[in-house]
Amino acid sequence: MSEAGWRQFLAAEGVEDWVVLHGGATAFFRCSTLADAEALAARVAEAARGASPQPLLTLTETGVAVRLTRGVWLLDEEHIELARAVSSVARAHGAPADRSRVREVQVAVSARPADVDLAFWRTVLGYAPCADDNAVDPLGFGSTVWMQELDAERELRHAMHIDVSVAKDHIEEFLAAALAAGGRIVEDGDAPEYWILADSAGNKVCVCAWPDGATRTPTPSTDEPAPRLDV
Repeated sequence: MSEAGWRQFLAAEGVEDWVVLHGGATAFFRCSTLADAEALAARVAEAARGASPQPLLTLTETGVAVRLTRGVWLLDEEHIELARAVSSVARAHGAPADRSRVREVQVAVSARPADVDLAFWRTVLGYAPCADDNAVDPLGFGSTVWMQELDAERELRHAMHIDVSVAKDHIEEFLAAALAAGGRIVEDGDAPEYWILADSAGNKVCVCAWPDGATRTPTPSTDEPAPRLDV
């Protein structure tokens, strides 16, 4: 796993169709019918022949979602060429990319290091490992489960929260919709990398655009510790 691969993908040319989520680079190509989506998926599969691991394809009557990896840290140079090839196939098929449709939900289970129980979550969900601290649906339908280790001295405020990663160019639109639906901003000190929102009952969700390259303006250095993504 490498942070360099993720950053290299973000900086590459010809991958504008792709959004980098917690689960890696993903694109959604719009189609008019399920049969149209099936035909595009077949062409994408042919373009991805020989890729290892194979990309994950999800078909609906409105289009095809293509995920190159199951984790952001698994991106490497080979995925840049694969992304370009898939985009080329989609253009030839007449299926435009829609970055606004791309997002990923992740369930974060918070625990102190001694209480991390990843084996339990993998077993009850029927999930497979992708990294040492997570579990993924092998069929690609369900949300990723991530075990978030809390400082042993930190008060455990919430045992679980939801992370949603979206395209950086659609984060403002996403936030506006969430607020219009009754949500409220709890914390925005690290915007536009992420915001913490809550519903009327106080249940929290972290909305993230940092995997897709959103960065906040650096603040003058202090002796304060770096902010954590603990909600």
